[in-house]
Amino acid sequence: MIRIESVTKRYPDGTVAVDRLSMEIPDRSITVLVGPSGCGKTTTLRMINRMVEPSEGTILLDGEDIQRQPVTTLRRSMGYVIQNAGLFQHRTIVDNIATVPRMLGWGKQKARARAAELMERVGLDTALAKRYPYQLSGGQQQRVGVARALAADPPVLLMDEPFSAVDPVVRKGLQDELLRIQEELGKTIVFVTHDIDEAIKLGTMVAVLRTGGHLAQYAPPSELLSSPADAFVEDFLGGDRGIRRLSFFPSGRLELTTGPVIPLDATAEQIAAPDALWLLVTDADGRPLGWSEPGDLAAGDIRPDRLLSHGRPFVPGTDSLRVALDCAVLSPTGWAVAVDTDGRVTGVVSQQTIGEAIRSAHAAGRDDEKVAG
Repeated sequence: MIRIESVTKRYPDGTVAVDRLSMEIPDRSITVLVGPSGCGKTTTLRMINRMVEPSEGTILLDGEDIQRQPVTTLRRSMGYVIQNAGLFQHRTIVDNIATVPRMLGWGKQKARARAAELMERVGLDTALAKRYPYQLSGGQQQRVGVARALAADPPVLLMDEPFSAVDPVVRKGLQDELLRIQEELGKTIVFVTHDIDEAIKLGTMVAVLRTGGHLAQYAPPSELLSSPADAFVEDFLGGDRGIRRLSFFPSGRLELTTGPVIPLDATAEQIAAPDALWLLVTDADGRPLGWSEPGDLAAGDIRPDRLLSHGRPFVPGTDSLRVALDCAVLSPTGWAVAVDTDGRVTGVVSQQTIGEAIRSAHAAGRDDEKVAG
């Protein structure tokens, strides 16, 4: 555990970057520092490994004051990942990753073997080992940066806006990869970002900082979204925080119906299903092909190219209510398509039913708060 006790960073010109910050960063979790420019996020991160020395206060690592440790020893116990990876351009990928192990006295063969192992762990093809950073894409370079930070198996990983310089698709992939790696390795990660969506997706705990290094709120993402501490936090979360909160509600209990689902070789009786305004047509393997009004279908003559898009399906129990609602909104019929992990249709659900599930989830949350109170 990292404990920050009344830490202040004041520069010679009088600027206060961090002001009496106190917080406990739990072990084996991802704690995200988020806030506007000038709120002291990066300064706080750098004080943890003493790249910046605090003016006042104490930072404890597993109960020991970090000031009592040699700074080189402290930094080697912490992986550090920055924006644009910060790789050595004159070194190959494998040697970039092996940097810290080599500094710690590992033999070249052992260090490179560890680097190759980590390339696979972060989703990099080992065929890239002998290339140089400029020969890799931005996303690949960031993966190298993460691998390098993990090379000596440090208990703590510090990440300073590591994914902000890549495009949204690559960024999502890197976020998913980090969550997968964290599930496997269980590091204590402190992650800095200015993106509230990234903070909510990655964080076990989220610290919202305001300008001047003041802690506005420190809470799990679900609590942050449901109960902002003040107007500043509420404004920083944005106008769609209710939609974001749905990410923490499971979709597994949605009541699905199979009545509107018919196969491509449906009979006239199946097409004439009672009370169905729309029918979802599936292929021979049960995968969705598209929607159609019943009157536009004829038994033995259903053409997939004339069907309306079925939109994006969701997997009940795996995806959240937010995903299910998004699928219904994207669907031209207002119905979301549920599939299993193999992509086969398990049923459909309407926006109305999803809305009822959302109201039930909110009610259950209020009941839990009363019990906790």
